Amino acid sequence: MSRLHLVRHGPTHAKTMVGWSDLPADLSDTRALHRLAKYLPADAVVISSDLLRAVQTADAIAGSRQRLLHDPDLREIHFGAWELRSWKEIDAESPDHIRQFWENPGHVAPPNGESWNALRSRCDRAVDHLLNAHKGRDIVIVCHFGAILTQVQRAEGLSASAAFGHKIDNLSVTDITVAADGWTLGRLNHRP
Repeated sequence: MSRLHLVRHGPTHAKTMVGWSDLPADLSDTRALHRLAKYLPADAVVISSDLLRAVQTADAIAGSRQRLLHDPDLREIHFGAWELRSWKEIDAESPDHIRQFWENPGHVAPPNGESWNALRSRCDRAVDHLLNAHKGRDIVIVCHFGAILTQVQRAEGLSASAAFGHKIDNLSVTDITVAADGWTLGRLNHRP
């Protein structure tokens, strides 16, 4: 049995779609970081996506835990031409396209971007690799809203739309147990 502890990075305060843009995290809430670090198992391994906001958050909570190399497969969804633009801006240009993307996640992708299904496939591959490489361990994965929801979708057997309806706050942790008989979602969006 392994346990995944999926941590969403610290806030960026951007009011636009932030996928692969490398914005820093605001880690000024040191109390929240301390509580989060204390909540996570002391013997866990820690990994993050390679985006700065996840790397900084992982470094802030890792403590004496083993820190693994960053993994680009744990990145947020790639918003392509919509990156760093507001929903309102894109809705004015392509209302049908953006509504399909958000309301029916699956195969719809932003121009030059990535669909929900592509994100899910990428994140599943990364998590499967971690589970194989660290069998029976606690694994802290510091990543992003979309990446976390792909694993909630997987654990619960949800549709993409149902998974997308969950809230995942910055500096929250979502716990999933992975055993031979399946995946079990524990705490979701927990703020220690």
